[in-house]
Amino acid sequence: MKSKIWTRIVALTLLAALATSVQLAAQDNTKQHYHRHYHHYQINDVGTFGGPQSWQFDVGAARLGLLNNQGMLVGSADTLAVDPYCFWSPDCYATDALQWQNGGKTDLGVLAGGIGSQVIWVSANGLMGGASDNGQQDPLHPAWPQVHAVLWEHGQMTDLGTLAGGYDSSANAVNSRGEIVGQAYNTIPDPNSLFGYGYQSRAFYWNNGAMQDLGTLGTGTDAMAGLINEQGQVVGRSYINSIPNPTCAGISAFNFTTGSFLWDKENGMKDIGSLGGACTLANDLNNHGQIVGGSSLTGDTTVHPFVWNAASGITDLLNPSDSSYGFAEGENAHGDVAGGTCDSVTCYALLWRKSGRHWHKTILSTVTDNAFSISINASEQVVGNVGTNSSAPFLWEDGGPIVDLNTLVSPGSGLQFSEAHQINDRGEIAIGALDANGNNHSVLLIPCDEDHPGVEGCDYSLVDAAMLQLSPAPAPQHPAPGTPLGRMPAAMLNRFRSRWGQRTQVSGTVPASAAEQTSTANTGSVDLEGEQLLGPLYGHYKGYCGVSGGKLTGYCTAYSYYSCLAKVSTACPSGKTAAKPGYFQCSDRFSRYADLARSCGFN
Repeated sequence: MKSKIWTRIVALTLLAALATSVQLAAQDNTKQHYHRHYHHYQINDVGTFGGPQSWQFDVGAARLGLLNNQGMLVGSADTLAVDPYCFWSPDCYATDALQWQNGGKTDLGVLAGGIGSQVIWVSANGLMGGASDNGQQDPLHPAWPQVHAVLWEHGQMTDLGTLAGGYDSSANAVNSRGEIVGQAYNTIPDPNSLFGYGYQSRAFYWNNGAMQDLGTLGTGTDAMAGLINEQGQVVGRSYINSIPNPTCAGISAFNFTTGSFLWDKENGMKDIGSLGGACTLANDLNNHGQIVGGSSLTGDTTVHPFVWNAASGITDLLNPSDSSYGFAEGENAHGDVAGGTCDSVTCYALLWRKSGRHWHKTILSTVTDNAFSISINASEQVVGNVGTNSSAPFLWEDGGPIVDLNTLVSPGSGLQFSEAHQINDRGEIAIGALDANGNNHSVLLIPCDEDHPGVEGCDYSLVDAAMLQLSPAPAPQHPAPGTPLGRMPAAMLNRFRSRWGQRTQVSGTVPASAAEQTSTANTGSVDLEGEQLLGPLYGHYKGYCGVSGGKLTGYCTAYSYYSCLAKVSTACPSGKTAAKPGYFQCSDRFSRYADLARSCGFN
């Protein structure tokens, strides 16, 4: 549910030796000698409201909007109140929405009678969209509270309501004009419902007190809106029909033929098309109306990154004959694109720039990195995540290598960065971190540079990248055919799938190979990837007893595909010393600190 551990302590065992042809393709057979210096960063832990953890939320519908160019970071943090639904955080503490800026944290509160809230998006001028419950049960799903989309504006919270008498909605993005988009469930039964809710999910547009159903593409019944730019253009995803599609199900919460749309008030909903396959997932939209994402090719043999604009339509960022699997994850105001591709063994962090009519890519990582780019700013600084069995959020700047962000901060914080989320145009980075007890911390990294003078505690000396690098310098490349190497690694497939999940679990996972299912690598972690643990919406959940401070918490932390579930369990006696503490991969999105010697489960 919260965006935290991008690599999820996955159990992927890399091949000991890679084919020479793959190495040459990845590195362009180029060796460069360079000296590049990086700035240090100051750690700003946003803290909590009394509970143990703070969170940065990933809506799963598009790129993240947690951080604006004014240095305002949003999310949520645990309070000391218990959440009886275990809805707002996997540790079952109620959370309050938060805003952090210039060292100050603001509790944004909850709706009257509610238990928890969270901010999902902050606009350029500080308007915030998200969700809060109202303290009432959802009549359609009594195990959940009623959750409503919320706007925070100048200290005031507005309940945006729901569609057609429904009980649940969520604001996914807001622009500076106060136009808001998201998704809302109605009360029309739908066996093909998005995220298994059982009722139709609809994309909505809200403005001046009125919520509008944007409809769907084709004969589809479900849709969601994830992005809106300053011109009021909306991007989202929709079922096109009710034909099951394993490609869509394998990489998203959409189990049927899925398209992506652009909507505005003048022209309504427009299908942006596809690269020939049945699944197109838009992931980012800039203020010029350029859209990026991933789309399957004819026959649904693989997925390629794409860019779309009104003039030229959808364009494959790879050669169509390339068998690699890839996505475009983010873009900047100039139209530069960050993302990556994967062969059967390794994923490569990439940057695409357009020159004339052609797109040219730069490979930021090497065959030894297993990395993926997720966010890019106007200065073409790129952040992403690298690693297989452990996570190392990285930073890349033009001409240099990718470097571990953990090495650019002063030691002694007690935090290990686990996932980079977003970089703004000031070079500030929203990032998740873990402490020694496995608790999650929402963090803003501020660069100690000329644009941030006089920051208390900043180390303004420069770091030689040669001492920090994860990989050799990247090599610019023109589009070229790839090497057919089969399907992408299960570890990175989890990363893609998690980008499109939502708060409810999803059926139809793509099984991993036997080796991938059984591997535990060398991390002492447990990964249930490949195990078919989930049935219908209220299926059986399997997991391990949660641990905090070396003691059992009394909760069973269970696998639930997207967000970790937790429930009080007699199998997990509170206060008992953990026999084998370690990280449990409790979803395709998160891991939790648990006793790996004490399994548990519940229905």
